[in-house]
Amino acid sequence: MKERTSYIVNGDALTALKQLPEESVQTCVTSPPYWGLRDYGVPGQIGTEMDITDYLNKLVEVFREVKRVLKPDGTFWLNIGDGYTSGGRTYRAPDKKTDNGHVVRGLPFRPPTPAGLKPKDLLGLPWRLAFLLQEDGWYLRADIIWYKPNVLPESVKDRPTIAHEYLFLLSKNEKYYYDYQSILEPAASGRGKRNKRSVWTVNTEPYPEAHFATFPPALITPCVLAGSRPGDIVLDPFLGSGTTGLVALQNKRNFIGIELNPEYCAMAEKRLSPYATIRKAEEETGA
Repeated sequence: MKERTSYIVNGDALTALKQLPEESVQTCVTSPPYWGLRDYGVPGQIGTEMDITDYLNKLVEVFREVKRVLKPDGTFWLNIGDGYTSGGRTYRAPDKKTDNGHVVRGLPFRPPTPAGLKPKDLLGLPWRLAFLLQEDGWYLRADIIWYKPNVLPESVKDRPTIAHEYLFLLSKNEKYYYDYQSILEPAASGRGKRNKRSVWTVNTEPYPEAHFATFPPALITPCVLAGSRPGDIVLDPFLGSGTTGLVALQNKRNFIGIELNPEYCAMAEKRLSPYATIRKAEEETGA
């Protein structure tokens, strides 16, 4: 008999989160859709806004609900990537990685350059979001660098190739649950253990059925181990292929995942069903 339970809610993240009980989740680990990058095939999806301010405000609203459902000692682990302004182009060149007829593809347009920025400017999007979350009451506790040794090459000749993303650790309150001992790393001397550093070297890992970039389990595992105890509930409001749920269930946690795209929900259900009893819900009925 499967001891763990996983809820998969097919619906809009904000609407579904509002149906969850207050202070019911121990930790949230998620990566929202990046701005102006991918088309996930669902009207109203986050990430397709023409104005970066609209995109950021939507995420702040979603994560405000995450804060509501977190327990008082809960944590929030947020992965978010950066990008560049369009340089005045309104079209996007074909992307062999995503323009392949699968459920995800590159957006056919590029949002206009945000006010105050110039062509070829780095957006600084992760920090824009982090500061807005601080203003909204979150405690910003760490900026973790996810270094990708196997990053794909870029054709640019006027800047370094981007080989990292940010993973922010935020908390609901000043004091929170954080099991540092569960994620100790080998000391540089090779003797004993030391507190985990803020640069995590993790290769990207494709999930064959997803046909798009997914969380590598090795990136999520420290978040789940440090942020929750066995039996706790882990939340991902942007479920995707379900990697956060997979890690949570494999480590004896329960899981709630919310996903707008029904094809992704089916993919996640198939992936998680060997590890837990799966309960499905539409956003109207709640989880």
